[in-house]
Amino acid sequence: MSSVDAQMLASKIDQTLLKPTVGFSGAGEWMELNRDQGFASLCVSPFLVPLAAQRLSGTPTAVCTVCGFPLGYVNTETKAEEAALLVRLGAVEVDMVVNIAALIEGEDDFVSDDVRAVVQSVAHASSDGAIVKVILETGYLDDEQIARGAHLSAQAGAHFVKTSTGFGPRGASVRDVEIMREAVGPDIGIKAAGGIRDLDTALSMINAGATRLGTSSGIELVLALSSAS
Repeated sequence: MSSVDAQMLASKIDQTLLKPTVGFSGAGEWMELNRDQGFASLCVSPFLVPLAAQRLSGTPTAVCTVCGFPLGYVNTETKAEEAALLVRLGAVEVDMVVNIAALIEGEDDFVSDDVRAVVQSVAHASSDGAIVKVILETGYLDDEQIARGAHLSAQAGAHFVKTSTGFGPRGASVRDVEIMREAVGPDIGIKAAGGIRDLDTALSMINAGATRLGTSSGIELVLALSSAS
């Protein structure tokens, strides 16, 4: 079925909890359930980062969170300050939302400066190499804009480019991932996120070039692959 086994699949998943209705109690239970599943990270709402850092301490699972989320139109200075704070609170991966309007209108310098400011603030706040993923929100973009956004993000120092927030007009598509991979080459990570709920979709994203998957269905995906093997 695939050269990806269950353990490898888990290691590519950012298991995600970004629902605005989940607080400390529900998130704590979710973290306990997911902390030892072999996921690359648990991606949580910004206010939950300190709790996640506590609950994931001593595990190989990283604390991931979001910045400028989900619309991306806050001021660059606000994004940079938020990202640095989140790293100081315990996040080691920060998924920022690009300024979508600037990207659509071709304000490439603005887009680059926005991403670069967050990348630099994270680097300054981190003592152990925290990373930045740039969410393009591909549902608003055409193919040229996706490619340009991915290229600009990589040039500005992003470690990953990412398809979607999960709150936009649509989630990831295989075509999105293919365009992004072609734009950034082999050395930048690509995270497909949004609507990845079944094994066939997950594997198709990986086959297209995704190195991470953002999903709230990580346990189900890994179990499905284990059953199919």
